[in-house]
Amino acid sequence: MTRVLAIVHGPDVGPELFAEVLAEDGHELHEWDIRLNGSPPQEAQAVLVFGGDQNVGEELRHPWLHEEYEALRRYVERGTALLGVCLGAQTLAHAFGGVVSRAETPLAGFYETELTGAGADDPVLGVLPRRFEAFNANEYRFTVPPGATELARGPVPQAFRLGGRAWAVQFHPEIRRDNVLTWFDGGSTRPVAEIAAELDRKLGGWQEHGRRLCRAFLAQA
Repeated sequence: MTRVLAIVHGPDVGPELFAEVLAEDGHELHEWDIRLNGSPPQEAQAVLVFGGDQNVGEELRHPWLHEEYEALRRYVERGTALLGVCLGAQTLAHAFGGVVSRAETPLAGFYETELTGAGADDPVLGVLPRRFEAFNANEYRFTVPPGATELARGPVPQAFRLGGRAWAVQFHPEIRRDNVLTWFDGGSTRPVAEIAAELDRKLGGWQEHGRRLCRAFLAQA
């Protein structure tokens, strides 16, 4: 059994499908809303950091972002297995010298993504096909931090590995249909009905990729 800490940034951006995988495989999951509880504990064997509607650069509005950057640095320094998703990927990139900025075009839906050579050989990202459609929901993007290894590319950088135990993905491998549709209730560059129809066509296959990715990450813990 692995003790897994999920750092979340709101009620609609949690582990979702990953929580289901963890329960099926007998792991222990603890959720930590960093907005409410401050700096997260360090004793977890594996850490998942999920998305949110906040952004790097909004530290005056969300001062807990500074605590998140410091916590991520400590996890990496300790060699704790870590996976950042969307905002979690961006905060990890920023914490280690990457640049997070507004994307040229907001992303909402599935986009062609390709593993790099290093990604195909990676023990976590390498469980995915060399080319696949990944679900994105983001208005910001990261650059791969200095010294990190790019693992996947798409309309924006999609994944990197930092050292031997920390991974980041811009896409969302953890989504469920109803949950993700709440992200677009307030408006989107695409009609919500169009996003829902695309999810109906593609979510089943995407969730199979998400399950494999989650289990590959846990194997590294």
